[in-house]
Amino acid sequence: MLGELLKDMAHSTTQGTVGVSLIFIYMAWIIIVALIRIKQGKAEGHH
Repeated sequence: MLGELLKDMAHSTTQGTVGVSLIFIYMAWIIIVALIRIKQGKAEGHH
């Protein structure tokens, strides 16, 4: 999936390249926030 996005991005217009780049940044942000929340959940312990 990611490889296909990168391949299509290379053949795309400037707007397409910016769009795909923003999708990657958004996905990375979701993963980072999820990892932070998991870490915070482990630090709080179980009730």
